Amino acid sequence: MRATPHLYATVPAMSAMTQGILLRLLACCSVCFVFQAPSWAEFRSADERFSMALTGDSIITRKLSVYDEPEYLQMIDLIRGADVAFTNLEVLFHDYEPYPMAVSGGTWMRADPELAAELSWAGFDLLARANNHTGDYGVEGMRLTTRHVREAGLMGAGVGESLAEAREAKFLETSKARVALISLSSSFAPHMGAGASRGDMPPRPGLNPLRYDTTYEVTENEFDRLKALGMSLGQFTNQDGEPRGLDKDKPDEMELFGRDFKLADNNRVRTTANEEDVAAIAAVVNNAKRLADFVIVTIHAHEGQKRSEPAEFLPVFARAMIDAGADVFVGHGPHALRGIEIYDGKPIMYSLGDFIFQNETLLRLPYDNYAHYDLGGNSHLADFNDKRYKNDSAGFPANPEIWEAVVAVPVFENRELVELALHPITLGYGLPRQVRGRPMFADDKLGAKIINDLRQRSKPFGTKIVDRGGIGYVDLKKN
Repeated sequence: MRATPHLYATVPAMSAMTQGILLRLLACCSVCFVFQAPSWAEFRSADERFSMALTGDSIITRKLSVYDEPEYLQMIDLIRGADVAFTNLEVLFHDYEPYPMAVSGGTWMRADPELAAELSWAGFDLLARANNHTGDYGVEGMRLTTRHVREAGLMGAGVGESLAEAREAKFLETSKARVALISLSSSFAPHMGAGASRGDMPPRPGLNPLRYDTTYEVTENEFDRLKALGMSLGQFTNQDGEPRGLDKDKPDEMELFGRDFKLADNNRVRTTANEEDVAAIAAVVNNAKRLADFVIVTIHAHEGQKRSEPAEFLPVFARAMIDAGADVFVGHGPHALRGIEIYDGKPIMYSLGDFIFQNETLLRLPYDNYAHYDLGGNSHLADFNDKRYKNDSAGFPANPEIWEAVVAVPVFENRELVELALHPITLGYGLPRQVRGRPMFADDKLGAKIINDLRQRSKPFGTKIVDRGGIGYVDLKKN
């Protein structure tokens, strides 16, 4: 009705009777408009079909937009065609303004800031920022990456100027639904975790951490041997001769070499997520669920006895996030595929593997990387790669599963999961290092192998995956 005063302003000579008639006509029209116009729910409703394209780790150091292979462009079209697309940004964007930290996530990851726009070109909207490379170049590297990500029109979650900011959900508006993203990491160097403040000093910037405790359960024979070793090395007293590591009230437990050991029938590693962290993150998820149509929780987790198997704490944590309100849980970090679980009708993907893995074509590395391999001042990146990977005979280049992954596409109708498609991709195992690391759809033979690997790794979670025309589909009726 803001137009009505403007209308009268254009006809100042209108009689009182005419104005009254016009008012009644306008009122009638307004009533008609109110009853005939579609509701806001019809304009924008998450109850219609809504799709996501979800990928794993992206270490991007080269352009994406210059290539034109059909298998590549078809994959790009898949990502662009989803209502929302996600990847884990495992690299920092800056021009070497900050210096490298003393400890990194393994390799100090950095890429040209202009490459952020390449991820936008590929169709991505959401980025996980919490991972073991978040703090490779300190707080300044994190902040610069945040700036370049925003300038590229991308939304990142999982980092901030305080623990509260790092933990908070970030929200993306789409024409169909509002989507929340909560990003966290269980794999990180101590200096990378964000911290809280009591108000007497600034909080520590960093990533959203999920801490966990590890206990090594060992048989009686092993327990006694470890205890004797600790005794012989003086590990159960401090510098003042005071006892430590042993508790007479807990004779079946001990702390040795900074690790907790417990007497058990079998040798195994037990991990449990920190209860305080779980509760705090669950509260963020619960809040986001009441503010968004869909909530995605994503974790960077290297932990596990095998690349293909998550550590014990991870399934427990993932289910707790679904209970708190998450619609999707997606993992990354081990650089390999892990199984899929359907819990309470919601998908849990423990790792989608790599999406972009261009860690061998960084521009520069700090002194520390070279020194670790006794490489001098005349050595450069190629020399480092040769030494680290023993001329491609060891490490990532020699392991096929590093270069095999999927793009997961969950589809929702009426906010319920109705389809989960798994599109197998290859990153070019065996190709030269300046070529490998860029994804595209796998051929039929490799695609069938990738789907079968994921099928086997999902069996422990009671999940059945079928191959239909080279695409894996989770059988939702069986879960």
